[in-house]
Amino acid sequence: MQERQATGFFMMTFVVVSILGILASIAVPEVIRMIDKSKVSARATEYHNIQTAVTEMLSDSATHTLQPVGPTENMSQIRTSDTPPLVLADYLFSLKDQTLKLGCLYAFAADGTVSQYLPQPVPAPFPRRG
Repeated sequence: MQERQATGFFMMTFVVVSILGILASIAVPEVIRMIDKSKVSARATEYHNIQTAVTEMLSDSATHTLQPVGPTENMSQIRTSDTPPLVLADYLFSLKDQTLKLGCLYAFAADGTVSQYLPQPVPAPFPRRG
């Protein structure tokens, strides 16, 4: 009798673990896709916010030009050609320590053109199936 109960328990446990494994194999790729989509959206929002802040800063500037800066994530480096210069970090109200958090780098031209450089993807330990 006890042997039947033990066998039944192990079979039931096996079935539950199998069902959980099937559900996880369906849910995990979908969660990864959702995370990737949210990163793309967040980076697009960050880029738009920086472009808007640069436009506002240049409209407040007497010279209407920036000191060109290569790829950086530190928005306190972006300044106008005025004396004293206006600083972009002052126009980005969401920054607490003048550094962006999404991993993108930005380059700024003198006319206010902003270029976004996306972070390089880290190779996956195993190939993803699309």
